[in-house]
Amino acid sequence: MNTFTLFDLPLVNAQRSTAIEALLAGPGQRVAHFVNAHCVNIAARHKSYARTLRAAEYLLPDGSGISLAARLSGGRLRENLNGTDLFLPLCRAAAAHGKSVYLLGAAPGVASIAARRAKQSVPGLSIAGTQHGYFKPAEADAVIEDINASGADILLVAMGVPLQELWIETHRDRLKPSLLMGVGAQFDFHSGRISRAPQPLRRLGCEWIWRLAIEPRRMARRYLVGNPLFIARALRHAARAGISQATRRGTVKRMVDIVSSGAALAVFLPVFLGIAAGIRATSDGPVLFRQTRVGQNGKTFGMLKFRSMYPDAEARRADLLAQSEREGVCFKAKADPRVTPIGRVLRRYSLDELPQLLNVFWGQMSLVGPRPALPEEVAAYPDEAYGRLAAKPGVTGLWQIAGRADIGFDRMIFMDLAYVRSQSFLLDLAILALTGRAVVSGRGAY
Repeated sequence: MNTFTLFDLPLVNAQRSTAIEALLAGPGQRVAHFVNAHCVNIAARHKSYARTLRAAEYLLPDGSGISLAARLSGGRLRENLNGTDLFLPLCRAAAAHGKSVYLLGAAPGVASIAARRAKQSVPGLSIAGTQHGYFKPAEADAVIEDINASGADILLVAMGVPLQELWIETHRDRLKPSLLMGVGAQFDFHSGRISRAPQPLRRLGCEWIWRLAIEPRRMARRYLVGNPLFIARALRHAARAGISQATRRGTVKRMVDIVSSGAALAVFLPVFLGIAAGIRATSDGPVLFRQTRVGQNGKTFGMLKFRSMYPDAEARRADLLAQSEREGVCFKAKADPRVTPIGRVLRRYSLDELPQLLNVFWGQMSLVGPRPALPEEVAAYPDEAYGRLAAKPGVTGLWQIAGRADIGFDRMIFMDLAYVRSQSFLLDLAILALTGRAVVSGRGAY
């Protein structure tokens, strides 16, 4: 089976069906572990865990962080083989091969519920046995005897990283199942003890945002601290691999966008709900406003905002163009009669822009970059202005921290072109740091 080496770990680089077939039909006894961003962070400081990972026959790439790190290093993983999504396909393949499964780990009762639900989903699946993971070290011999006596072909161990990997490595020679796997929180998800993220979030490979939202106290350090550490490690790994600075910069920018926007969406969820309630209570119409904007390289997309205007705002725009208080092709008016009372508050503190975190998460925008223009504005651009479309549009940028709508069109174009030429991670950090001050001051916010 093909592999891709990342952080000195040979990760399986194959489609799900190919990987599962290799896990079940390979020669001799096989150990398989999942590797995600959290695992890489632990391995960097836990040498025995790192050695245990390298001793396994199969290491399965788990999560969008690993996929992005692979791209940053000049490669591409064929599929995200995360453990939760792999569980039922593995059970179906086990049933087809006539192999039995033993579930070891999680809190008392959880493995039994997960096993029962797996049998309901996979007719013909043989569950050899279950055992919770809260047994004492002195009871390990009895647990191993029960596993071996069950005749299980596959042992799934859910004790969390790195305990499950170390437990498997310690007792591997005494365990009879031909496939030994550390599966993390797999039983918790499939028993229903922990709810899974909505399908759209899972398809994007960002279930971690859901986990952060539902377990903020337990997951804050893992994601809010761990994800930036992982990005730094991925960047260093790419530099050692000789990947160009431009490629590293673009990939890191995307990684930062995903992590930051995802965390912000989880943290600001109560604010989103409060604003939505305020909009619905004070005016008719939808909560969100979607407007066609021009993005990177001229590609259009639907930019999201909290609706701050009355529903007929677009129809009235042409009649108000003569009242624009901003030089150039971009319309802005301080006393715009289309703005609702709550909309003025949202605009004053830039709260109407918060839904653009979704555009960032989806990859249509970045946290930092030139503001996305309307198609009719781009159609009126002078030739030199088209250079601002070379960068992905941003939620904030140089013109926002310099005065927003008080900045004339020509000066905005000059600043955006300067940003496109000088993009860097440090520049983005500086702009993000100064954005807070610009929001509080309210200059040009109308």
